[in-house]
Amino acid sequence: AGDTERQMDLLREAHHAYMFRLLAQDLAGLLTVERLADFLSALADTIVAATIQAVWETIATRHVEVPKFAVIAYGKLGGKELGYVSDLDVIFLFDDDDQEAPGNYAKLAQRFITWMTATTPAGILFDIDTALRPDGASGMLVSSVAAFERYQRNSAWVWEHQALTRARFCAGDAGIGTRFEAVRDSVLRMDRSDKLDTLRDEVLKMRKRMRDAHPNRTTLFDLKHDAGGMIDIEFIVQYLVLRYSAAHPGLTLNTGNIALLRLCGELGIIDPVLAGEVGDAYRLMRKLQHQQRLQGKDNARVEQARVAPHAAKALALWGQVFN
Repeated sequence: AGDTERQMDLLREAHHAYMFRLLAQDLAGLLTVERLADFLSALADTIVAATIQAVWETIATRHVEVPKFAVIAYGKLGGKELGYVSDLDVIFLFDDDDQEAPGNYAKLAQRFITWMTATTPAGILFDIDTALRPDGASGMLVSSVAAFERYQRNSAWVWEHQALTRARFCAGDAGIGTRFEAVRDSVLRMDRSDKLDTLRDEVLKMRKRMRDAHPNRTTLFDLKHDAGGMIDIEFIVQYLVLRYSAAHPGLTLNTGNIALLRLCGELGIIDPVLAGEVGDAYRLMRKLQHQQRLQGKDNARVEQARVAPHAAKALALWGQVFN
């Protein structure tokens, strides 16, 4: 206690030690892609929770002993599909009427980011991305739960609701986590039947924008960004969740892309055989991505022949869903 640098090093040493154990099991073939991602995500949750607790103790103006503050995970961590070098996409929520609360929780969020991203003799923990908070980079770093709910219901873009399909409570105040999950479930289950053309068009526009931002000028297949790759599969799932959750509430469960594809097949929303094949394709691409990351490659790209049949299945499902 009181030695910030040592506390930061201890967090890093613990994280690196467990990462090494998971890596050894992975290389020995003892972990499936899903199990590895579950363990990596659980490890990140644990580190986030420990960091919140330690950082709060450093804030001299704190007005309560236990902060009414929570970290909400989006993206890979939110979907429990974390990889070896994944960033953490997070937002910060609080539920506290004290007049000191907004300022103190803003300090907590800022110091949390510093603790996670700073390079110490023991290395770093994670890169942190907070761009998904309400109003993006121009918005407040921390939001009250009530303000978050108003934003999601009245002001959020379609792509922000897409992101919400892969969001979950990560660490902090469990009561805030319960409220967040209720807001998330309610927003995802909104009836969009009178706006299906808008929903489809906005999802397709966002996909084109992302593809244009990540051109692949090589002869290799980009596992994440190329047509038929991982992002296409993720967009299919997000679109299906937003379109059909009003009628099928089970789609709001944050069970991962493979399980949601299977559920959509069982519900008759998409072809069940193709749903299984695309789930297998996603699993393979994630495994190949892990391997590329372990080799230190920033862009996870492989020979076209290794994934061509699988990408073709994803494109076939894309055509069924969007055309």
